[in-house]
Amino acid sequence: MLTDAKVKAARPQEKDYKLADSGQLYLLVTKAGGRLWRMNYTYGRNAKGNPIQKTLALGSYPAVTLVEARRQRDQAKALLVSGVDPAVAKKEAAAEKAVATINTFKAVARRWFALKSGWDMDKFDAWVKEHDGEWSWNDAANWTARAHGKWAVRHADKVWRSLVENVFDEIGALPITSIKAPQLLEFLKAIEARDAIETAHRVRQRLSAVFVYGIAAGVCDTDPAASLGKALLPKPRSRRQPALTDLDSVRKILADCEALRSRAVTKFALRLLALTHVRSSELSGGEWSEIEGIDFETGEADNPLWRVPAERMKGDEARKNEEEGDHLVPLSTQAVDALLALHQLTGDLRLMFPNERHAHKPISENTIRQMLIRAGYYQRHVPHGWRSAFSTIMNERADREWREKGGRGDAPDRAIIDLMLAHVPKDKVETAYNRASYMPRRRELAQEWADMLMEGLPPAAEHIGKPMRRSIGNPGNRGNTRGRKKAA
Repeated sequence: MLTDAKVKAARPQEKDYKLADSGQLYLLVTKAGGRLWRMNYTYGRNAKGNPIQKTLALGSYPAVTLVEARRQRDQAKALLVSGVDPAVAKKEAAAEKAVATINTFKAVARRWFALKSGWDMDKFDAWVKEHDGEWSWNDAANWTARAHGKWAVRHADKVWRSLVENVFDEIGALPITSIKAPQLLEFLKAIEARDAIETAHRVRQRLSAVFVYGIAAGVCDTDPAASLGKALLPKPRSRRQPALTDLDSVRKILADCEALRSRAVTKFALRLLALTHVRSSELSGGEWSEIEGIDFETGEADNPLWRVPAERMKGDEARKNEEEGDHLVPLSTQAVDALLALHQLTGDLRLMFPNERHAHKPISENTIRQMLIRAGYYQRHVPHGWRSAFSTIMNERADREWREKGGRGDAPDRAIIDLMLAHVPKDKVETAYNRASYMPRRRELAQEWADMLMEGLPPAAEHIGKPMRRSIGNPGNRGNTRGRKKAA
């Protein structure tokens, strides 16, 4: 048997030679000076029925010591007893290690994200590199193959940013198979400590989604993030967006905002948001091609309609690709009046509400919010509040009229008001949800709402050409009126 002293003393000779240990283990000393651990064994039989002689490489000395070489020999013998070829087992183990190195958490997360978002991650990486590490969802068309995605572009942007900001620095470089629940809980708790409890829960959900994808792809076996939600602090109750929902208040909001010195385009945006109760993102991206039934040359209107394309609506990719899924918004006479005035300012452009500096980009969704803040409605009414106001006022009115007629239960107009808000029915059976239903009644309700809301307000065209100021854009400067004036 060998000893450490004998192994250390082994010197190269003119030919390779062996120093035997025990159990078929030996040290091969090469003429070039190498000292290599080898083990001879038999496994299987050849065509003649004779045992096949094989040699297993166990590493080189001194990286592999005599004690380690004997341990590997014993492991190989145990495999042989169980009917496994140790050489094959070694290759499989090496392959698994290589796969683990390739399948880091970040690498798997990128494949999961590409599947869900439709982003081409190579194109995305190139874009980010060209733009000093910055990207915006507004530019996503440069790297997105929407046909393959299931998420809206803005949602995809939020998901990827949350992984970059919260996850990749912590575990991105680790093999996904090496990540355990305590390790995940530790950095989720660190997110909690930033007073970001909701973020911690969202990150946990996204971690879990990556692991579930990894299991399906065969690169990991478990989801260590699955049950961690129970170990996090409870999510705070979501706060409803502030909104004034009585008729006198919302009339005053419009009057106060339109009395400000501001761009006429911004005032028309607010007026149309109030009249049509679309989402602010749907309004800001509105295009003139979406308006139907208005002759902007003569000012005449015949069943005017705003057809908001399905792909611009809130929801997942299935909702956005839904056939006949456009949101149809019947336009009141007051909405037509606002559009006719707006057309004088932006009618030669694609967008109804272009950005002041970049006409090919839409107005910022924050523009209307800032107008409300300047008018004194900070944390009292936000752009989304117009939807709440319309829903509350019109549903209460519908219920009152229904009861006066002797009706019981919900008023029939409630379902129509939901249609006008583009709410998806609770059962989500789209085949039974005709978005063009009840259009005559929807037109009546839209006109009744406009007549109530716009009482006492001037025609939209009166705002054209009046002095304006640049919005400071800071809630702390609501009373600041500095800035140069110019005609709207």
